[in-house]
Amino acid sequence: MKNMELEDLALVRPRQFPHPAASARASGADDVLERARVYASLPEALAGCGFVLACTSRDRDHYYRVLDVREAAERVIAESASSPVGVVFGGEHSGLNNEDLAPAHALLRIPTGKAYASLNLAMAVQVVAYEIFRARGSPVPSAPREQPLADPLAMERLYAHLDQVLIEIDFRDRTQNGTHLMNRFRRLLQRAELDGNEVNILRGMLTAVQQRRRRAGGGAQQA
Repeated sequence: MKNMELEDLALVRPRQFPHPAASARASGADDVLERARVYASLPEALAGCGFVLACTSRDRDHYYRVLDVREAAERVIAESASSPVGVVFGGEHSGLNNEDLAPAHALLRIPTGKAYASLNLAMAVQVVAYEIFRARGSPVPSAPREQPLADPLAMERLYAHLDQVLIEIDFRDRTQNGTHLMNRFRRLLQRAELDGNEVNILRGMLTAVQQRRRRAGGGAQQA
């Protein structure tokens, strides 16, 4: 991170931190470790972020937008002008699970040979950090956002509100396990990259649906 002029490190449930081995390996980048913040959960670590990327080499369902690392780095630089950007990496052995991907607007993929696509964590971080450094030197021009992207907490509140309304209007998932519908809504809205005002508009619409049902005798209660 320090090689590439990055300094904002967030650690989620580290096995042990601080640790003498980490300080020894930092080799001149002790200040990055000293400023590192430790969180109990990923949503806490991403609080306040706008654009979020999740780094993974595994194939996921096709509803995720996937960005090549170079394209992703250009987005990081462009989006950081409006609000903090989060790049999420998984553990060395297990990577990121599906729950960890939920706040991401897109997946970040580092191109590799097909026979062996896995990179260890340090190498993956270094490649991404390098591409961000490179993109910072000649960022792709883009129009600044009028409003910053909604942070992950605001998006989770929107999804909870949407789920409640879907239950109230009996708009049910007809798939066998009954879990695909909300996942599809999540992926759709994450790809839309909503700002805070747009989230408020959607939640206002959902509230109007609930109020109309109450006037019609539906008896729903808003959370």
